[in-house]
Amino acid sequence: MDLLFEVAGWLGAGLLLLGYGLVSTGRLPAGGITYQVVNLAGSLALMANSARNDAWPSAGLNLVWAGIGAVALVRLVRIGVTA
Repeated sequence: MDLLFEVAGWLGAGLLLLGYGLVSTGRLPAGGITYQVVNLAGSLALMANSARNDAWPSAGLNLVWAGIGAVALVRLVRIGVTA
């Protein structure tokens, strides 16, 4: 079970870095669904890893990050944005 949370943490970190890198290089629009999904998935994975390791400040940060991503994603879906 520890390995699962360790993999989730690394996957989450990779997803957040990937999203940030793609937006920063102009390969992905910051206001798009894809970016929000990548951020949401990454933050949820890091949150799980942080909570498992009792790293509560990091878990809290990623909980807020996931909340922001979820709200942004819902708004984008409501207005019909794709990709």
